[in-house]
Amino acid sequence: MTRWRSALATLSVAFVGATTLLFAPPAQAAPSDADLAYRWAPLHYQDTSSKYYSADYLAPVNYDGDWNTLNNWENLDANTSRLTGTAYYSVVETETHWYITYAFFHPRDWKDYPLNLFSHENDMEGQLEVVRKDGSEYGALQAVVTLAHDNFYSYTPPGSPFTDGRESIDGTVIMQAYDGAAHPTSFQEARGHGAYAWNGADFPGGDGIVFKPSRGAGSVPTGGNDRDARYGLTDLTVSDSLWGRRNNSETYAEWGTLRGDNGKANAAHTPWTWDDMNDGSDLQAGVIGTDPAYLVSRYFGNTGDLSLTYLRNPYRA
Repeated sequence: MTRWRSALATLSVAFVGATTLLFAPPAQAAPSDADLAYRWAPLHYQDTSSKYYSADYLAPVNYDGDWNTLNNWENLDANTSRLTGTAYYSVVETETHWYITYAFFHPRDWKDYPLNLFSHENDMEGQLEVVRKDGSEYGALQAVVTLAHDNFYSYTPPGSPFTDGRESIDGTVIMQAYDGAAHPTSFQEARGHGAYAWNGADFPGGDGIVFKPSRGAGSVPTGGNDRDARYGLTDLTVSDSLWGRRNNSETYAEWGTLRGDNGKANAAHTPWTWDDMNDGSDLQAGVIGTDPAYLVSRYFGNTGDLSLTYLRNPYRA
């Protein structure tokens, strides 16, 4: 009888185990890069200048139908209907985090109109977002580092454990509800397009464009005070995009530097050459894109078990 009861118990455990396996929910698949980029895409506050609204619109680099960046200045006025809101993105993954770069392109960096010596053809600035893989589908945002001209600025959202590291935290990321989730917010200046976290204030001068992320194509703003424009998301690492064309002399004057011959020559840079001029000799130009885990480990404190081991890094492939 004892042996019989033991056999029944064994069969019962096996049945329960099999039932558990049969009805257990499937393992959660990792989100695609496109889904990650959309989930954490910022609500983007683009300041504009009434002297030349269209020069402050977000656009694709090849907005004029070609990848020749030497004619982007000249083609702006003739192609305003092609200035479709666009953000370029890339995703790098470590054992503990996703690092999502968003790069915003403008055909002109202009300090005054018409051209003066401080303007330049093409402009690309943006931000890096640090997302903790916490077991949820899309993780948790822990930090944002933005590029404004030749300086990086560090921000954390509410609830982030990160503290000051080598660099001081410059402010708080304001989160806003959009499409059923809390998204970070971002801000770019008019004319020079330095990128920062949005501070919650209205645009200087009262006019500006609010770009919201789209799963499809972006929109051309209705004018310089459009509060409901859209930007589409373009993977910059695919073959016919910025990284895929990285050795193309039609687009680049040198590594990561877009060709431009109006104002200061060859002055616009892609994320793999973005640089802070005074954050330490170990943080060379481009590390924000090519080795973001290391940059974040230096910029912030209290980063916990942040891993420096990459599972995927298109800039190192």
